[in-house]
Amino acid sequence: MEEPEKLQRVVEARMKLKARFEEKMKATPSVADNRPMGKGNPNRHGMPVVPVGQVITKKWPVLDLGIQPTIPLDKWRLIVDGEVEHPLVLTWDDFMALPQTDDTSDFHCVTTWSKLDMKWKGVRLMDIAALAQPKDTATHLMCYGYDEYTTNVALEEALKPDVLLVHTFEGQPLPKEHGGPVRMITPQLYAWKGSKWISRIEFLAGNRLGFWEERGYSNTAYPWRNDRYS
Repeated sequence: MEEPEKLQRVVEARMKLKARFEEKMKATPSVADNRPMGKGNPNRHGMPVVPVGQVITKKWPVLDLGIQPTIPLDKWRLIVDGEVEHPLVLTWDDFMALPQTDDTSDFHCVTTWSKLDMKWKGVRLMDIAALAQPKDTATHLMCYGYDEYTTNVALEEALKPDVLLVHTFEGQPLPKEHGGPVRMITPQLYAWKGSKWISRIEFLAGNRLGFWEERGYSNTAYPWRNDRYS
């Protein structure tokens, strides 16, 4: 398939997927909560810019499981499977050939720090999902990292337009210690919902607990509800 034709297919599939989940996305707490907890002017999706219990930092602290894998670009692969019509295995070149998105968003860590106005470049998870075409049975994702990390995300959260698989931060390749070459970001949820060094996205028919969720962290992780633990 020629590149323009491939991109057009992604755009058309994205629109269908967006329409399918649009009402659920509009009803999520990070958009629709009429009593959000936090302070400051409204952010990009209408919530207070600083969620309850958070402190703004200029630094970007490094948190991981004690493993920082090195993944050469020619060895990097992203598996997309589970409850989808078209399972995928993307190489780096495949990934970079997908529509690229520049976005600015905030990053809220469950350990109480927030870093604002972070400038990213990457691929919308919705565009990857559009290629794979989730089945009607799909309700959640399980995201896996090369460090064996896992985390679960509801589809109505994962398909939001600011959920990206990022490869660039502030115009530079995403640093290894922050999940490079590619990590997922979830600006409307606490940041542990975005896997660093992402290697696989599994679509699930129902929910399943990830690494921190099995250890008592919240399944839903809404910053403006102080939703840190289950």
